[in-house]
Amino acid sequence: MIENLPKFIRRRYEIREWKHASAILERDFPVEWQDIIDVLTDFRLRKSDIVLPGGRKSTIATQIDNAFIERGWRERGFETKVVVDQNEFESPTHKVDCFKNKVAIEIEWNNKDPFFDRTSTTSDFFSSFEP
Repeated sequence: MIENLPKFIRRRYEIREWKHASAILERDFPVEWQDIIDVLTDFRLRKSDIVLPGGRKSTIATQIDNAFIERGWRERGFETKVVVDQNEFESPTHKVDCFKNKVAIEIEWNNKDPFFDRTSTTSDFFSSFEP
């Protein structure tokens, strides 16, 4: 359902779909879907932000985070555990940058490799939620 994204977004972003995410967002979470469209439409990538030296969180990620915060999204942590044959093991996770009504968004810009392993685990975790 990527075709349902505005042409402006399809032309300016590389978009990859996973497990029909856009169809689910558009139909089951229309407010959050519109928030995502609005943030992507309003965002402008500036050379001055790209050439800044590295640090904790980039100006780019902060701008995007703030746009979601203005729309009621919040950072959220989760307590998780793995249960194997009635033995429980803590499975610490990181905080999700933006969370609203069962929808989670991670904002990353030029991140390191360990992030991708962490995101894959978190993505699997969130895919187990019922809408």
